[in-house]
Parts: sequence; structure tokens; C-alpha cells
Amino acid sequence: MDFRTTVERAQLLKQLHAQYQPLVLPTVWDVWSARTAAGAGFPALTIGSHPLADSRGAEDQEGQTFEEVLAAVRPIIAAVDVPVSVDLEAGYGQEPADLIAGLTEAGGVGLNIEDTVHSEGGRVRSTQEHASYIAGLRKAADDAGIPVWVNGRTDLFLHAQDASGVLDEAIERLRALEQAGADSVYPVRIQDDDDLLAAVVGAVSIPVNTTAHPVKHDLERFRRLGVGRITYGPLLQFAMTDAMKDMLGPWKP
Repeated sequence: MDFRTTVERAQLLKQLHAQYQPLVLPTVWDVWSARTAAGAGFPALTIGSHPLADSRGAEDQEGQTFEEVLAAVRPIIAAVDVPVSVDLEAGYGQEPADLIAGLTEAGGVGLNIEDTVHSEGGRVRSTQEHASYIAGLRKAADDAGIPVWVNGRTDLFLHAQDASGVLDEAIERLRALEQAGADSVYPVRIQDDDDLLAAVVGAVSIPVNTTAHPVKHDLERFRRLGVGRITYGPLLQFAMTDAMKDMLGPWKP
């Protein structure tokens, strides 16, 4: 994809976040799912690491190299005429500038970056370390002249036995990510807790991303809670797996 088109798509993705409250980004994993979601009328998409890995027979949590991920997402991005963001897990051990260069060369105009470092035993970055990585991504995107949308994810709630017990720490981290240049923040595993979602939304001034299940969750509920961005993670693929099993069930031998 040429530089001008990449810039235009990045600018459009930013506009869409301002236009829609929330902006729903179906999480896709191959050319077929991307074309299907775009054909259904969605103005932007995201490629999820978990469904992408499943579609390729690989493991989630950086079971693929950065080069393998880029090779997989390039034809997906090229197959649609809408902005595409890519889940890049914890960064595959790449420096921020190299991550941005690879993403944008493939035509990606947004990214998700988490604080669980799978290549280092699943340790969780400190607040300052994660914020510094986000700041590096912001600077690299600015230096490249492409307004890449940076979605800063934290797994603090995911790893906690009691999610409410880490709320203050999570808010501190999300605010640090905002200050470091994240365009949105993504506290995973609180999509079913109204109080935690509301607390996070009220603590930052940028869009909060939540995971949603396309069948089991309600868009209006997330809108009432002030959520600014919705992605499906692996849940769209899971829902389609369930539907496929139901359809095939009567035909099995």
C-alpha cells in the first residue's frame, strides 16, 4: 500500500473514533472474514492475534514471529478498502520504531499493544515501562508522518483474582498510557462489570476499548456506560464456531 493511502486511512480511523460512540471494530482473521465484515457496512476493522493464530494453526501469545504476523496481515489489509488495526500483542520483542515501520509498510494504521510480555515468561510490564513503550510507538508514528492509532492495553484485571482490588492500579496505568500518547486504552476482562467499566471510562479522557461478544452482549449497554470503542477479540470467531457446529450437527454421521 502506498504512503498516501496509508496516511489517509490512518486519518479516517481517527475521524471514525470521534464520529461513533462507540466505534465497533469487528475483529477479523483472514481475507474472507475481513471482506464479510466490511461488506456488512463496518467502516474499519481490527485483526486479532488470537483468531489470527487459530486460523493459521499457531499459538496465541506470540506463537508467531513479527515477520509471520506481517506476512499474514498484509493480504487481509489489501483485500478491503477500510482502515485496519492490528493486534501486535506485546510487540514481539521489537523496538517501537521497528514495530511501526513493519505495521505501516503492511498497510496497518492502528495497533493494539499489551503489557503481558509473553516472550519473557508472561511477566507484566511495570506502569512506567509500558508507558515508555507506548511513548516510543507514538514518537515513531509521528516521525513517520502517519497518525497510527495506538490502543494501549493492560492485563491487570485479567491477571487479578479480584478485579476490583486492582482498580486503582489499573487507572494509574491507563492514565500513564494516555499521557504517553495512547489514543485509546483497553483494560481487558471487565466487559461484564458495569461498575469497573464506568470507573475506567470516568478516569480517562480518551476512548476506552472493551471486548464484546457479538451475540451475548448489548451495544446499547456499552453506549450507556460511555465506552468509546468495541472489539471482539476472539469472541466473534468463537460465536461463528458455535454457529457452524449447530449447522453441521444434523449432518454428522
